[in-house]
Amino acid sequence: MYNIKIIPRAQKDLDRLHGKLFNNIEGKIHSLKGNPRPHGCEKLIEEEGYRVRVRDYRILYRIDDRTKTIFIHRVRHRREAYRQL
Repeated sequence: MYNIKIIPRAQKDLDRLHGKLFNNIEGKIHSLKGNPRPHGCEKLIEEEGYRVRVRDYRILYRIDDRTKTIFIHRVRHRREAYRQL
């Protein structure tokens, strides 16, 4: 079982979401505890980490297998997810 850490920038992304979309994303994040590399996740090319899709949104995260920790660093709409901020 992995621990999940949501960095402040990702928390701001989550705070902007509401309703069913928020619940779907929250459920997907919690499911990463049991399987951090679920079917459909993809390894990022431009930077270290992975992404999973929830409708039109992407959850971008990194995995530290040594400490069994998942760091959620962005939750963004697909058109904005990969832009450098």
